[in-house]
Amino acid sequence: MPIIDFKGAWTALITPFKPDGSVDYSGFEKNIEFQVAGGITGILPVGTTGESPALKEEEHNSVIKKAKEFTMGRCGVLAGTGSNSTLEALGYCRTAVESGIDKVLLVDCYYNGPSSLELRREYYQPVLDEYSDIKIVIYVIPGRTGTAITPADIAVLSGRYDRVIAIKEATGDIGRMTEEHSLMPDMSIMSGDDDITFEIMTNSGIGSAGAISVISNIAPLAVTGMVDALLSGDREKGKSIADKLKPLFSIVTVKARSTRVLPDGSKATVEDRFRNPLAIKTAMNGLGIPAGAPRRPLGKMTPEGIDIVRGALKKVYQESFDIFKPLEEFYGIDIEERLSDNDVWNKMTYGV
Repeated sequence: MPIIDFKGAWTALITPFKPDGSVDYSGFEKNIEFQVAGGITGILPVGTTGESPALKEEEHNSVIKKAKEFTMGRCGVLAGTGSNSTLEALGYCRTAVESGIDKVLLVDCYYNGPSSLELRREYYQPVLDEYSDIKIVIYVIPGRTGTAITPADIAVLSGRYDRVIAIKEATGDIGRMTEEHSLMPDMSIMSGDDDITFEIMTNSGIGSAGAISVISNIAPLAVTGMVDALLSGDREKGKSIADKLKPLFSIVTVKARSTRVLPDGSKATVEDRFRNPLAIKTAMNGLGIPAGAPRRPLGKMTPEGIDIVRGALKKVYQESFDIFKPLEEFYGIDIEERLSDNDVWNKMTYGV
C-alpha cells in the first residue's frame, strides 16, 4: 500500500440540467471554472451528488469526458464510475481511462445486496484486474446502497493492489473508521459527510486526509481553506472556518415536517427527508448558479424545506459574508437580492 497520495478538498459536483432536462454542459463548464478559481484539489463528476443513477449511459460517459476536458489539468478529476452492475462499471472505467483519467470512485453496488466478499471479488477486483493503471477510491455509503464492504475486505484488497488509494467514508461510523485506520494506517480516509469532516480530520485514531464535499459546490475556497488548515496542523483556523460553514453543512440533507390533507378531509403530519442533491441544487438555483431541477424521481421541497435551506444561506450570508463573496463575484449575482426575493424560492416548491 502506498503512503497517502490522495488528500485535500474535492467537490462532488452536481450535474446541471437545462429546462428541457438535458445536461447543461455550458453550466457544467462554468461551475468547474468556479471550482478551479476556488483552488479546489479536484472534482468528482457523476457521483451521488451528480445523480449518476439517473443519467443515461451516454450522458454518464459524456459528463466524465467533459469534466476532464474542462479542467485542462488545473485540478484533479476523480471519475464516478460505480454502478450496481460490474459490467456497467467496467464500461465507465474504460471511458475514464480513454479520457486520460487515472482515478475513479467506485460506490458499493446498490440494491443487489452483495456481501462484502462478493463486493471484493466480483466488483472491485475485476476493475483492478481489467485496468492496470487505474487507481480506485472505494465509496462506502450503506444508507444508499444497503450493503458495505468491510474494513477487513478493504485491507485484503489493498494488500493485493497498491492502486486502492482511498476510502470515501459516508457511514458516519467513527468506530468503523478507526478500524480502517488501524488496519491500514497508510490508507487515505476521505470524509464523505460534510458535517463530520472536522471531527474525523482532527481525530488521531482516524486521521482523515480530507473531504469529498457537497457544500464546496457553493463554497470551494472556504472548504479548501478548512481542509488545508487541518492538514497543516492549524486546528484553530480549521475550526474557525468549519464553524462558519456549519449552517451549510446542516442542509446537505433536509428534514422538514408538513401537513397532508387526507381524502376524508382530516390531516396528517409527515416528516419528509429531502436528500442530496435536492438541497444543494435548491440552494444553487436560489442563488442563481447553474443547477436546474434534479432528475425524477427527485423533485421539489415543501415550503418548510425551502425555508430551512434559505435560512441557512441567509445565516451564512449575514454572519460570514466572506464565505459567499467569491460566489457573488464569480457568477455576478446579488446574493442579498436573491435571498430576499420570495418569487425565486416559492417557484421551487410543490406548495401545500
